[in-house]
Amino acid sequence: NYPAMIDAALQRLHDEGRYRTFIDIERRRGSFPHAVWRRPDGAERPVTVWCGNDYLGMGQHPAVLAAMHEAIDATGAGSGGTRNISGTTVYHKALEAELADLHRTEAALLFTSAYIANDATLSTLPSLFPGLVIVSDELNHASMIQGIRRGGGEKHIFRHNDVGHLREILEAIEPGRPILIAFESVYSMDGDFGPIEAICDLADEFGALTYIDEVHAVGMYGPRGAGVAEAQGLMGRIDIVNGTLAKAYGVMGGYIAASARLCDAIRSYAPGFIFTTSLPPAVAAGAAASVRHLKTDQALRARHQTQARILKTRLKGLGLPLIDHGSHIVPVHVGNPVKCKMLSDMLLEDHGIYVQPINFPTVPRGTERLRFTPSPVHGPRETDALVRAMDELWSHCALNRAELTA
Repeated sequence: NYPAMIDAALQRLHDEGRYRTFIDIERRRGSFPHAVWRRPDGAERPVTVWCGNDYLGMGQHPAVLAAMHEAIDATGAGSGGTRNISGTTVYHKALEAELADLHRTEAALLFTSAYIANDATLSTLPSLFPGLVIVSDELNHASMIQGIRRGGGEKHIFRHNDVGHLREILEAIEPGRPILIAFESVYSMDGDFGPIEAICDLADEFGALTYIDEVHAVGMYGPRGAGVAEAQGLMGRIDIVNGTLAKAYGVMGGYIAASARLCDAIRSYAPGFIFTTSLPPAVAAGAAASVRHLKTDQALRARHQTQARILKTRLKGLGLPLIDHGSHIVPVHVGNPVKCKMLSDMLLEDHGIYVQPINFPTVPRGTERLRFTPSPVHGPRETDALVRAMDELWSHCALNRAELTA
């Protein structure tokens, strides 16, 4: 009885309070972060988006839109094939050149998403380096975990950001074996930073390669937006960078940046690159325009950080259990999936504020949260409305630590 099995699986999610509901949002050009919510009954309601990953609003930027219009008028809609078979255009090559320049690497390789870039690269590396041991932070993104598993090689997990535990693992690996240390610069659920310099020091000591996921940092950190490694002056110590074009750059796609030799090997061996249709040329053109623009727009990055600091200060003033590690990500701990969803629903229904609940398996059980992502265009009016709503609802729902842990 296959239908009954499916129903049972879905019911488990409902029972645990973590069934995910899609909210129909219509973004309208020039009005971000304001959008229109299309309710299930067909009615339309204005909403303010507080959980988007278009961190800088570049999905609405005139330079990005102009580049996409120009490309689609010149070439049409799709790329027409895989990168190997008719799907490599001047737009793809130009974007890869922009990305290599951004990270000061010899080359970059474009994928359809950062998830695919992580999965394809990490699963392919063991075939390039026989006997490879991958040592991975326990809170690495699901795409990194999936890629490491699919690679089938030896792996070890070190406690989150614990360089002492990382050292213990490295010391136990047989000398002479190839090693890769995989970690992130900004961990998106808590907003904390990876200890990049300390990890690089260990990599040098033990002859390991470094693989950093800068997905939640590219465009937003560093003088040219290359990420936290650039901001800390450590780019030259990273062997492989993974990044996205779908967050701060406001478009779509993912990539790795590394040596020309390594990019060529991944291009030649990774099924996730070889057998998938390439991004539409217009998407590549828009992403290249966004990367190019953000290399020089430090003021936009500064406004983004300012808005994040303001929101964190305001929410802390309410006494909310805010997780603050100094990044642009603003998580408020709820700790209960049902109440997290209830808060999200009330914010949407009663206040026109859209923030998606974050539940297991994205975060561990008992750490459910609302994750706010302020942008440079979330101004005082939007922030005041959010803070008033959170103050009202937190009190109304009697959300406190004692109840949440009951």
